[in-house]
Amino acid sequence: MVNMEKSILKSRFLENEFITKGILEMKRIILFLMVLSSLKYAQVPSKFSDYPILAVGIKNVIINDNFWLPKIQLVQDTTIYYAFGKCDTEGRIDNFLVAGGKKEGACQGQMPFDDTDVYKIIEGASYSLISKPNPSLDAYLDSVISIIKIGQEPDGYITTWFTIDRENPPASWVEPSKTRWENEVSSHELYNSGHLFEAASAHYWATGKKNFLDIATKNADLLVENFGPNKLMTPPGHQIVETGLIKLYQITKNSKYLELAKFFLDMRGDSTLHKSSGEYSQDHIPVIEQNEAVGHAVRALYMYAGMTDIAVMYNNKDYLNAVNKIWENVVSKKMYITGGLGSKHSGEAFGDNYELPNLTAYNETCAAIGSVYWNQRLFLLTGYSKYYDIIERTLYNGLISGISTDGKNFFYPNPLEADGEYKFNSGSCTRKPWFNCSCCPTNLIRFLPSIPGLVYATNHDSLFVNLFISNKAQTLIDGEKIEVTQQTDYPWNGHINFSINPEKEKKFTLKLRIPGWAENIAVPGNLYSYLNSNNGKVTLSVNGKGEKIIMNNGYAEISREWNKGDKVELLLPMSIHKVTATEEVKDDSNKVAFEYGPIVYCAEEIDNKQISEISIPNNIDVKTEGKTVISNKVIAIKGKINDEEFTLIPYYLWSNRGVGKMKVWFPREN
Repeated sequence: MVNMEKSILKSRFLENEFITKGILEMKRIILFLMVLSSLKYAQVPSKFSDYPILAVGIKNVIINDNFWLPKIQLVQDTTIYYAFGKCDTEGRIDNFLVAGGKKEGACQGQMPFDDTDVYKIIEGASYSLISKPNPSLDAYLDSVISIIKIGQEPDGYITTWFTIDRENPPASWVEPSKTRWENEVSSHELYNSGHLFEAASAHYWATGKKNFLDIATKNADLLVENFGPNKLMTPPGHQIVETGLIKLYQITKNSKYLELAKFFLDMRGDSTLHKSSGEYSQDHIPVIEQNEAVGHAVRALYMYAGMTDIAVMYNNKDYLNAVNKIWENVVSKKMYITGGLGSKHSGEAFGDNYELPNLTAYNETCAAIGSVYWNQRLFLLTGYSKYYDIIERTLYNGLISGISTDGKNFFYPNPLEADGEYKFNSGSCTRKPWFNCSCCPTNLIRFLPSIPGLVYATNHDSLFVNLFISNKAQTLIDGEKIEVTQQTDYPWNGHINFSINPEKEKKFTLKLRIPGWAENIAVPGNLYSYLNSNNGKVTLSVNGKGEKIIMNNGYAEISREWNKGDKVELLLPMSIHKVTATEEVKDDSNKVAFEYGPIVYCAEEIDNKQISEISIPNNIDVKTEGKTVISNKVIAIKGKINDEEFTLIPYYLWSNRGVGKMKVWFPREN
């Protein structure tokens, strides 16, 4: 099937060859122009600050992990081609040709941000090329980028529905426009730009090519020309242009991009300069005065990521204070046990404090991805492990639940309970192969291949190990090359082995994150806690000798002179935890959930015929057992209630075996 999809895409592009006639000649010219344009992107000293900790990039981390590698390969080998095929058949790619006058027709699709689906697939495919070079995919991306360029107006503007027919937007809730950015609250023109910038940055980092980057910077220059003091003073309707502009700044060192990102954030909440769009768009009060997560969750999380960037780069304490207050509100009052965020279908929004229903939970997949982006930034600023505790919880539960085991079906919302009847997922009780608004499938595509970049980080004298994923990596500490190998069967096993290989003897500090769950702390704050304690102890050894564990900000630190072949062994005691929510969460009152290591579990009807009748005695005896779920070998949790056996599987795998009931939280028998 995948080969068929690849063939269809190839044929489809050949059909349009007459449209893109001359592109090969253009590429020859571009090769010459790239030499000249390299001056435009030269690295120059910056007056702005940067994060004190740097992530070790995807290019330097080669994953060979039993858990994550198959999931990344599924996206690389199946989902990327599947999604490109969907974008092609539904007209998302043709829209660029129609906008550029190379093809006749109306705007196809039903969303004003359909362009972003193409951008996000390119972003994920670009990251994929780093870990899995693929000349044919690389060439296909160039062909799609050439088509995108056709849809860009001469001055750099690019939003296909607007260029094609601004009087007839693709969605009923989008107002017709006479001029650009006139109805930014609904038009998504700047949202389209943001994903363009994110994707073009990824493509440049992955390939070194500027063909997509030049399209992005031309559009960014147009925004700089039109927005700012004494110009247009409207903030974006849907945030992401801010982080996209910042990424362009990081590549080009054009400070106008960074300044515009801050301007967009500064404008938000100022009703004296524009008509307010309220809490839904985080436009109710200035961002530096916000202390609670409100409104559309994905918009909010992208904004918080951008605010964190600005706090760092401008050394802005007001921004940082706001970000810290919002983060405390999220993790202490608005986060699901799966790491999911956004409890309300209405407005795809955060609810009130402690409003965390299970059956009607929204938990958009895109929000989980936005949470990871935000929390990684907070870690890079502070070096605190609590941010990676949230990242880990989200990754292993509420994020990868969004994609099926075949890579072709998706959840938009991710509830914590299902009755087999409530059609929570755009009219379905289970995953769907695509959506009119397919932001979640394409967001998964752009995110999953980037996971290698989350594993390690460095500063001038330390190597942080943040995730336990088998890999081989190279990095620099104080300018000296360090190679590290990690081997583990995490999350099913808590043994993690490292081989440390500096190019020459080197003194630095190895910082190993000790997850909160390993120390009987469910989450930062008290939103969730464990009923039972894991009595095992974290142990650490270097070259076979026990090492005293010295903790700092959630990391076990080992400072020493490292030599080639040094071995480190970390043992995280794995056990089943019973979880409760704070009493303020009424929907989880007198209920219990189960975890094993970082994995949240659920019961599915296919394994538990009397799922509605399950209640958990306080003295229940449960155990782990190997189980295969749709070819996935996992650890299940099993026990007996009134001589009836019940089985729990990892939450992220639910609804891969048909429609049925599901539960994460169970009533407790007192």
